[in-house]
Amino acid sequence: MTTQAQVGKVTVSLPKSLISLADEVAREGNISRSKVVSNCLRELAQKRTVELMEEGYKAMAKEHEQFAKISAEVASEVVPPWG
Repeated sequence: MTTQAQVGKVTVSLPKSLISLADEVAREGNISRSKVVSNCLRELAQKRTVELMEEGYKAMAKEHEQFAKISAEVASEVVPPWG
């Protein structure tokens, strides 16, 4: 549950169409307009986190691939061939 100490107020200007949408979603979910906006921002934050994690994993994968190639080259020079 959110307490007053965890809440801040923000004034924003939005196109009337978005205000209407927020009001519609609020009515449908039986929640406040503020909760609608809060939920949208929370979803955006989660999406950004996932995108950043994906970028990080892709970068790590490239580094691991490069390391594997270098390791294979070194291993072929040090380890005798099978057979």
